[in-house]
Amino acid sequence: MSGTLLLTGVRPLGGPARDLLVADGKITRIGERLEAPEGATVVDGRGQLAVPGLVDAHAHLDKTLWGLPWRPHTAGDGLAALIDNEHRGRAELRRQGVTVAQRAASLLAAYVAAGTSHIRSHVDVDSVAGLDSLHGVMDARDTFADRVDVELVAFPQSGLLVRPGTAELLEAAVRAGADLVGGLDPAGFDQRPVEHLDAVFAIADRNGCGVDIHLHDGGELGAFTIDLIVERTRALGLSGKVTISHAFALAEVPEPRLGRLVEGLADQRVSLTTVAPGNRPPLPLSRLRAAGVTVGLGCDGVRDLWSPWGDGDPLGRAALLAWRAGARRDQDLAVALEVATVGGAGVLGLDGHGLEPGCWADLALVPASTVGEAVVVHPPRSLVLKRGRVVAGLRGR
Repeated sequence: MSGTLLLTGVRPLGGPARDLLVADGKITRIGERLEAPEGATVVDGRGQLAVPGLVDAHAHLDKTLWGLPWRPHTAGDGLAALIDNEHRGRAELRRQGVTVAQRAASLLAAYVAAGTSHIRSHVDVDSVAGLDSLHGVMDARDTFADRVDVELVAFPQSGLLVRPGTAELLEAAVRAGADLVGGLDPAGFDQRPVEHLDAVFAIADRNGCGVDIHLHDGGELGAFTIDLIVERTRALGLSGKVTISHAFALAEVPEPRLGRLVEGLADQRVSLTTVAPGNRPPLPLSRLRAAGVTVGLGCDGVRDLWSPWGDGDPLGRAALLAWRAGARRDQDLAVALEVATVGGAGVLGLDGHGLEPGCWADLALVPASTVGEAVVVHPPRSLVLKRGRVVAGLRGR
């Protein structure tokens, strides 16, 4: 279903019932008792919540086992053990003829059904697989191009400097179509933070792309790395084009160190993503929001060789974020939805993402009475639009 569409009786973000007129892929009017233009399709919203398209700002589409038989988790503890386990599992999948494109497409279908309009996915680039994972995810992205937008980060999951040739592969990945270049624990894993970051930022500078760096290192080690990232962002004029994923250190350093870190992030418009992890302290969201630091939410890996958890529903992940933050009141629960929509749009640098006239008609209808209920219950979406086109829902109507 496409063309002109009139949604009647929906409640944008839990507000009063309104009609939304959609044409040419955008929301053109919002009001009461709007008249349907000739030839328009009319859908009764039945008082459901309308929410902006969900944004997964930190995904790993190439890693997923979604759609495959259940696989018990077998990896040992620690980052190195997880990486080694993934290498073995990835080789086994190749022997079985299960492609990256197939697995990524299976998960993208779940994302679309959940009302996800945009995804930033990290894709492994290493000396074993080369650019195979990148090309596989690009194929899946092409298949779903009219249902969800996907941008890709060339990600050195196995390390950068410890794996000679990886820096060259990252640059090749960017030239082959990756939108950003990534990094991984420059101090804690590669143990050469200055060289690691110099290599990553040099690729970004040469190719005019953004940067998104996984930073699991906590405490002062992570804080030191954040300072290095901010310095390079400033030196290369990359303000607004750099993201730090996880950034656990921000929840682990005392004042006034935290204050200086937040000030640096805000000054250079370095954004953050979180996945609401269960084994690390949550980010200080109130402090970051007050300082104007953009924070997005991601599902991270979904049912993969790293973890059996996840389902490709950013609204469900927003529930975890709110739970980890101890949110109870509806206004506090609404913050989690904001991070999963507006926050993610800020991380990805999206224009026209929202529920106002002139915004792209990327939205979902949620059968819930309030935003708080939508976050806590995260019921199945009854309708999903991507640029005004119905891409999920409307079953049984």
